Amino acid sequence: MVVLAASILTKTGKVLVSRQFVDMPRIRIEGLLAAFPKLVGTGKQHTYVETENVRYVYQPIEALYLILVTNKQSNILEDLDTLRLLAKVVPDYAPSLDEEGTGEMAFEIIFAFDECLSLGNKENLTVAQVRQYCEMESHEEKLHKLVLQSKMNEAKDVMKRKATEIEKSKIEKGKFQTGAYSSISGPRRSESGFGDINISSSGSGFGSGSGFGLNTESIESFSSKSKDRPAASAKAPPKGLGMQLGKKTQKTNQFLESLKAEGEVIIEDVQPSAVQSKSVLPPTDPITVTIEEKLNIIVEKNGGLRNFDLQGTLSLQILNQDDGFIQLQIENRDMPGLSFKTHPNINKDLFNREQIIGLKDPNRPFPTGQNDVGLMKWRVQKMDESSLPLTVNCWPSVSGNETYVNIEYEASDLFDLQNVVISVPLPALRDAPTVNQIDGEWRYDARNSSLEWSILLIDHSNRSGSMEFVVPPADQSAFFPISIKFAASSTYSDVKVAGINSLKGANVPKYSQRVQLMTESYQVV
Repeated sequence: MVVLAASILTKTGKVLVSRQFVDMPRIRIEGLLAAFPKLVGTGKQHTYVETENVRYVYQPIEALYLILVTNKQSNILEDLDTLRLLAKVVPDYAPSLDEEGTGEMAFEIIFAFDECLSLGNKENLTVAQVRQYCEMESHEEKLHKLVLQSKMNEAKDVMKRKATEIEKSKIEKGKFQTGAYSSISGPRRSESGFGDINISSSGSGFGSGSGFGLNTESIESFSSKSKDRPAASAKAPPKGLGMQLGKKTQKTNQFLESLKAEGEVIIEDVQPSAVQSKSVLPPTDPITVTIEEKLNIIVEKNGGLRNFDLQGTLSLQILNQDDGFIQLQIENRDMPGLSFKTHPNINKDLFNREQIIGLKDPNRPFPTGQNDVGLMKWRVQKMDESSLPLTVNCWPSVSGNETYVNIEYEASDLFDLQNVVISVPLPALRDAPTVNQIDGEWRYDARNSSLEWSILLIDHSNRSGSMEFVVPPADQSAFFPISIKFAASSTYSDVKVAGINSLKGANVPKYSQRVQLMTESYQVV
């Protein structure tokens, strides 16, 4: 009453894949499969062939045969149902339904057969479930990763505490040693760890008359007059070094460096050179249109939308003045409550009549340079809960001495969301929470006592997901408010530039559009 073997043969009788589900000698299965091509006649509509001992239930798949070998007492209706499932699974794994494609994925097909049939009996599965089970992660591996992550988080917490204690001791020690004159200690780096900026010894900078612009001679004279003070007081810098702003010394805090190596974000004093180095790369196209929408949303934890506020902006960047004599043709999706406001220099009648953005004076060009110029903004406030791009539900429940927290998300089909981060506040914990199941990645922020659930991309393949973690007993209100951040490459209003008109009769310059939807504040309270 079970399936004896599931096999894939060519039309000439060559065996490509065969999986036996009962104890059977190799000679026996080879003999059964070798006899099959002789039993199949031409022009017959039947999908099974019987012999004295076995029954062949088969289905042609392009240039192949998919065969189930069963005993004659087996239920043929169940066998046909099993055959249909296997016929859907094989094309899902084989890149091409021929001898070469099946041979490349032979082991994957056998593993899929094992999921569909257990000891010869059909499992009630779908094709998607078969693929999911074949790709399932090991539970032992997952448990090992959780234990390893917990140890790493604990080590980070100890490192942070030690670093804080050392910093405090250095600050107290510096106060006693330097006294009232520690602020003009020349280019010597401050021990308090508040930055690496060394005050220049030259007369430039903040001015030689103030306490920040002491020259070398004044520092040397001050040092010679204060011999009775402790040795840790001001010391003249070596001559000829000149400006040494922001120079790293060997006294850089090793604990902070190790925290950086572990992936922690360390906030340091930002110097002007660093700001310049992080500037946005200049655009390559002569004209760049930036369309951006920001969301401010507050959702009730028990359901209901408390606040929805969408604000959008359209800005323009033109590199060359000759390209500034243009007009923009705008298109958007009809939405209830959508209202536009244009810049005072924009011709409002032209925009209201033809949705064209142009200056009141057509003889003037748009401003040029590296900065974006805002031309239009819009706002939408009246939307229902079904219009949200992402909804998050949290279900805390206390069981014994533990609180099980289940969180699920559902994403709308309108947007593909990127860099999704769901931050759940936690009660005060000694150790990281135990995460039993999660679709994505997680990180425990011990400093802010929160659990961050990260999903790199939400598209048609994962419109919904869930997470479960366990913490000690806590009140349900301790897990709210939940903060949500994400971005998308499309907007609600679908505002876009359909084309550009040149007012000087010249060729229309090349332009590009940058479209982004992002959250400014999204909370579940």
